[in-house]
Amino acid sequence: MQLSKVTQTAIFTFVVSLSLLVNYSESFAQKNKHNTPSSVEQFPIPPEGPNRLFYIQRSSNINTILYDANVLPNNKLDHKNPVHTYWIRYTEGGKKQELSNIQRTLAYGLHTSALEGEANAYEGHFLAYRKRRFIVKLDSHGEAIALFPINGKMQILKKVFVSVDESGLMPSVNYIELWGKDATTGKDVYEKFKP
Repeated sequence: MQLSKVTQTAIFTFVVSLSLLVNYSESFAQKNKHNTPSSVEQFPIPPEGPNRLFYIQRSSNINTILYDANVLPNNKLDHKNPVHTYWIRYTEGGKKQELSNIQRTLAYGLHTSALEGEANAYEGHFLAYRKRRFIVKLDSHGEAIALFPINGKMQILKKVFVSVDESGLMPSVNYIELWGKDATTGKDVYEKFKP
């Protein structure tokens, strides 16, 4: 499944813009309380989890949204909820917190459904925009992965960083960075684009 670079950028920009609006008041209030790192390398790296798919960080604050696979004891993905999405609130001592209803239904929440023709695999999209699709499944080693379009090819997504400009009346996106692994070779892949 490949999308054109223009389609990928438009879809991802819509999702990110909506999420920025949802979190604008939170980040504005916290900006005065906490120093935000000046580069992505200075942001905290969430602790590894056995079922971690990927995470999203934004330049507006260090809080991080995590996406973990819900793997049952029988090594199958939970068909009702294959992905668990939640915060690590670094601005509040690193506590875990579930998404609010607005965050879950407008910005960071996902819809997933069984992928036809492949057992124990789910196609999903952010609820903010239904055309941005990815696949969640267990690989040949039984590890949970999310295949996501990076540079026009479905790759294993690991991390997303969104650089936000909050100097105007409404926040805007400076650029978006995607990190992952090539699904065939295992080599690192990276994409940075300006929406």
